[in-house]
Parts: sequence; C-alpha cells; structure tokens
Amino acid sequence: MEIYNSLETKASKEFQELLNGQLSKTKNLSEGKIIEGKVTKITEKFVFLFIEGLKSEPVLDANELKTLGLSNELKVGSKISVLLERIEDKNGDVIVSASKALKIKGWDKLVNAFEKSEPIMGKITSKCKGGVIVEHIDTGSLMFCPGSQISDKPLKDISHLMNEPQKFALIKLDKVRGNACVSRRQIISSHKKEDRAKIIEKYKVGEIIKNAVVKGYSSFGCFFDVNSELDVLVHTSELSYSRVNHPEELLSIGAKHDLLIITVDKDKQQVGCSIKQLSPDPFEHISNYELNKEYKVKVVKLMDFGAFCELEPGLTTLLHSSELSWTKKNSSAKKIFKVGDEISCVITEIDKEKRRVSISHRLTQENPFVSLEKKYPVGSTVEGTISSINDYAIYLKIEGYEIDGFLHANDLTYDRNPEEEIKKYKKGEKLKVKILEIKSDQQKLRIGLKQNEPDPFDWFNDKKVNETITVKIMGTDNKGLTVQPEGSKINLQIKKSQIAINTADARPSRFISGDRIDAAIQDLDIKKRKVTLSIKLLEELQNKKALEMGSDPLSGRQLPFSSLSDKLEKKEKKKKKD
Repeated sequence: MEIYNSLETKASKEFQELLNGQLSKTKNLSEGKIIEGKVTKITEKFVFLFIEGLKSEPVLDANELKTLGLSNELKVGSKISVLLERIEDKNGDVIVSASKALKIKGWDKLVNAFEKSEPIMGKITSKCKGGVIVEHIDTGSLMFCPGSQISDKPLKDISHLMNEPQKFALIKLDKVRGNACVSRRQIISSHKKEDRAKIIEKYKVGEIIKNAVVKGYSSFGCFFDVNSELDVLVHTSELSYSRVNHPEELLSIGAKHDLLIITVDKDKQQVGCSIKQLSPDPFEHISNYELNKEYKVKVVKLMDFGAFCELEPGLTTLLHSSELSWTKKNSSAKKIFKVGDEISCVITEIDKEKRRVSISHRLTQENPFVSLEKKYPVGSTVEGTISSINDYAIYLKIEGYEIDGFLHANDLTYDRNPEEEIKKYKKGEKLKVKILEIKSDQQKLRIGLKQNEPDPFDWFNDKKVNETITVKIMGTDNKGLTVQPEGSKINLQIKKSQIAINTADARPSRFISGDRIDAAIQDLDIKKRKVTLSIKLLEELQNKKALEMGSDPLSGRQLPFSSLSDKLEKKEKKKKKD
C-alpha cells in the first residue's frame, strides 16, 4: 500500500494517468448511442465484441444476426454497428443490439427522405388489413401502404406488384411510435399529371369524341374512358334533355357513346362533355305528340322499376313497372322486354316545364276488369281456382282471365265461424262464386261464396220489433242462451240480462237444450243483418196486456211473472177508491 503514501511518486503518477485515460474513453460512450464493435470470437450461439472503453466484452445472439442476414459476412476482426442499451446491468454485463441499431439507422434515412420529399425504393412483401406491408430496400424497415394508395385505380389483383422493387412516396411519419406510411399512388399520379397536361392540349371545345366507353357512375354524372388515355365527365344534366335521376338509368358500364366537348380546363386538367347537345332539343317540337294516343317506342335501358324508352332519338321517357300490366302488380320489365325492342305505348302525360313525358304499355290492351264486367256483371256466378290463402281471405283466379278475385272469410258462410271455415280450403281447389263488386279503375274484384245459397236472414224480412217468435234453445252458458228461431238456421244470443224482469229468475241454468220458448224481437236491422231477442221484453209486453185486460198471460212455455199479481192487486185497490 506504499503507492498511496505519496501521490508524488512515479508509480502513483503512472497509475493516475492510466485511470484518467480509461475514464476519458468511458465518458465518450453513452447509452442509446450507436457504436462500432470489433468481432473477437464467434461460436454457434454467440458473437463476442470488443468496444474500447467498456470493462467487459458485449455479446450478440447469433440467431439475431442470422435474422438480419449479417451472419454470413461476419468473421473475427470484422466490425459491426450496435446500439449500446446498457453500459452495465445488474449482473455487470454490457447490453447491445444489432437489430435496433439497424432500425435506427434506417429510420434516420426515412426521416431524411421525408423532410426532403424524396421518393424511396421499397417492395410489397405481404397484405394486411386495410392495405399492404412495404419493406424499405436500403434498410429493411417495414412501412404501411393503405389500399387506397396502392394505385390510382381500383385493383382486384395485386400479385404482379408483390416483391417488385418500386418507388414509394413517404406521406406520414410518426417519430414517437416509429411508424411510416407510404403511397405508390402518389408516384403514379405525379407522372400521369405531367403526361395528362400534354394529352389535354390535344382536345378543343366543340370537337366530337367518338366511341367513348362508360367507365363508372357517380351521383352527379358519368365517367367515360377516351382512347385509354383520358377520363372525362358528363354531368347528369348533360346526359339527356329528359329528367335523369341517376346515370345508370340511361347508360350501362362498357357501353360506347359519342361525346361533344363543351369545356377544357387546363389548370384543373379536366375535360367536360355532353351527350344531349349532339342532338337538337326534342322538346322544341313536343307538340307533335298527343295525349292518350298510341305511339311506337324503343326500349333503351331496363331497370328493376321499369324501362327507359325513346320516342325519338334524345327524347327518353320512363315506362314504370306499374304501367306494364293490368293484373300483375309486381311486373318486371327485364322479364318482358329486351333492349332494342319496339313496343306500343300510350302517352299519359306531357309536362313541358318539368320536361317530362309519361307513357303506359297496359293502356294499349283492354282492361280485363272491364271485359269481365261486360261478360259477368255483378251478381253473376263464375268459377275459379284458389291461387293463395291467408288468415282472413282467399284469392281466386277467375277462369279465362288473369284476375284474382278477393273472397273475404266473412263471405264464406252465413252461420259458421269464418276463421274456422277458411281453414277447410286449400290452394288449387276450384270454387263457384258470385261477383259482388267490380272496380275496373282500381283493378279490384270482390266475390262471395255464401251468396250462392239463400240468406237465412231473409227469414226476418216480414218480422218487426216487439213481435213474438218461438225459438229452440241450442245451448246455455253464463252469458245467456243460444237459440234458433223455428224455421230458420240462424243462431242468436239472448243475453242473461234479457231472460227475465226479476233478476232472481234471470238464470240460464233454468233452461235445457232442446226446450221451446217464446221471445220478443227487441231490435231488428235488415241492412246491417242485426237482430236482438228478449224474453224480458215479452214479459213486459204481456204484463202490460194483462193489466189492460185484467187476465193472466199465457204463451209458449210457462214463464215466471212474479210481479204481475202485485200489479193486479194495486189496480183493484185503485178501482175501489174511485
């Protein structure tokens, strides 16, 4: 320990110089810095490095270097860049990383290219959600390219672009997260912009473009491809002199049309065209056409809701699906016509202000409801086949006509439950029915089955209110009596409250099914087919008659008239006083 007794000795000065030299080398090293290390030893699992200023040798994982593609080039004595993560960890080891160093170097190149707006070389390596992964060729850094930025037009297949070196533009860098976003479309568009300016120079206002191809639609117009070098727009208002809601009403993808150039904007590099201006305005001589007159029209476009037809070139009108047939409500023009067909139609409307012409195909044919009414007026009997059934009605296709008659469940039977009765019928069954109503203007036909039989309610035609009738008891329940007038098949209800004047006698259980009793007609409405019966009313009527005649009433079965004796006694006492 003598070296520490005096700092002026030669040995202490040498030690101080050595220590200061070592510390100065260590000070030049800092965590997070990229440094170069010299390979001193290579084993199957590890690569050992020497970095001046560190007290121990850093160690790299051999598998990490294989992944980076650096293992084949390494040998003892060669140099490699690493990121110094920790000068000394808790175990006293130095922690370095070759992959992180490579990524940081690559990131620096990306930042430099982004700041200078320079394109970078990359290749698409794989697909991912929303786009593709692009590898930076120089550094191997992975970047994201959105699907919308792959090309300037939609691509169904990008297999020809995979793993091919190509230029990309850096459009976004996130330095915090270390993410990069690139665009191939921007590179393509920049080249096309220069070429487009030269192409635009060739087109002049007033020229006609031949055989432009319909490329796509939008809500405001239609795009055409011109000679595979230029896309032009025809605004919706320039498609036709007639009203157009959407370009697909008139044009089909892939169809060819001549276009008139009406605008050329060199600054925006846009060419505007028109189809309708190639022909004179047909509405200038719309007076040549008359309402309710038949004309030949040409089918030019088929849609789900109808067909677009030409009265003459440039004058297009819509034949709506509702005007195709009298009887088929959901007719499809696509199943009836084809493009190019010439058909007969009647003009139903001409609106010069709205520049609209409406036509009808069905008006060229006789209304089958009018024909039916001529042959089978209301009250006639016809035969038909059940075409469909629902919970409340049957639809019957009338023989010889494409007409479905409406048969409501209430018109199936006079005296049975309609809901139960309709369940007895099946599709395809034939029925003979009576025509109850024909509305030719609304294409409606109402028919009935029960009307083929005499109406049981006709039994009441010669009856009147307060008249006494004899009925047969068909059943009893807590609500009252179910009865059937003698000579009739109608079942009627006598309510519990209408059985007797005396509440104690108003018991349905007093009566037995099959009994015959008398009842009075309380209410009768022939038109509404309503009748109300009452035993109580009969009792009151007979009481009144008995009081007037002073005798006991007798009718049908004996009924309780408990209050009659009291009334007779009161009447006798009154006579004596008088």
